[in-house]
Amino acid sequence: MTLNDFDYDLPERLIAQTPVYPRDASRLLRLDRVTGRVSHKRFTDITEILREGDCLILNDSRVIPARLRGSAGGTGSTGGSESNGSISSKEIEVLLLRRTGPDEWECLTRPGKKTRIGASVFFNGGLSARVTGELDGGVRVLKFSGEITGGETPLPPYIREKLADSERYQTVYAREPGSAAAPTAGLHFTEEVLEKLKNKGVALDYITLHVGLGTFRPVQTEKIADHKMHTEYYTIPRSAAETIARMKRNGGRVIAAGTTACRALESSAGLGGAVAAGAGDTDIFITPGYEFKVTDGLLTNFHLPKSTLIMLVSAFAGRENVLGAYQAAIKEEYRFFSFGDAMLIL
Repeated sequence: MTLNDFDYDLPERLIAQTPVYPRDASRLLRLDRVTGRVSHKRFTDITEILREGDCLILNDSRVIPARLRGSAGGTGSTGGSESNGSISSKEIEVLLLRRTGPDEWECLTRPGKKTRIGASVFFNGGLSARVTGELDGGVRVLKFSGEITGGETPLPPYIREKLADSERYQTVYAREPGSAAAPTAGLHFTEEVLEKLKNKGVALDYITLHVGLGTFRPVQTEKIADHKMHTEYYTIPRSAAETIARMKRNGGRVIAAGTTACRALESSAGLGGAVAAGAGDTDIFITPGYEFKVTDGLLTNFHLPKSTLIMLVSAFAGRENVLGAYQAAIKEEYRFFSFGDAMLIL
């Protein structure tokens, strides 16, 4: 399949610039993954749609203040140049992606030509970093001089409005710091909705996948099979693995709240579909033709054209069904992307 197979036209006015208040006031498009039938709901209707015995798996990763702004020093910069303030006036933007060691991170930097191996970047407060490695996809390895402070919560580039409350780009259950972007399907949940689901007999459990380049890196190859996913770290607690196994035995459905939760579950599944507790890195790339081992339902937002996320959703529900649902959402003027509305596929 090619990149154009996952393209669609979206009016710019439908790209949500701000979140709705309250969180659960968003709309919900329900898609039947077998027939392609769509129906239009409110997000709070999820408490009626999910049933007793279902299992809802949520990603509890927390977005870190991952965007840093600094100035570039040349290759071979010395401690002396750092101490006397002799640095380039060219601004460097650093996006933390993944911790790889003490004070060491994989990062995206902009402009990349200023951050070759050996270059230094200087930040406010005396913090500095040296580029120690270059990886595929423009990723740099930076070794920092100490504790990282003063970062900003990163928002996707298509969001141009300033976010009044940074917690609105966190789920209400976010607790494990490590993501460079929010697992946005979870942004719609309120404590009240979660409590109603629990009281109904829907099992809630939590896994962690730290959102990084693997989730939001654009596909730049015409043939999607040529795209290489960047690895992301995930953890499946024993409690979640046991909950999933129990619900499956009893005929319940496992609903992943977001593509990140789905990728973690599918990455941890053995040949028989049993989810294994543990931690590791995943570079799983789910495209049409993939056979899902664990996931029976998927809650997700509306994704960018040609993205790995719309490919995953198309693998789950069928490309024609998904693109048809997207056209229905556009016609009904749903809000798209990170702060947009949701879709529940069952």
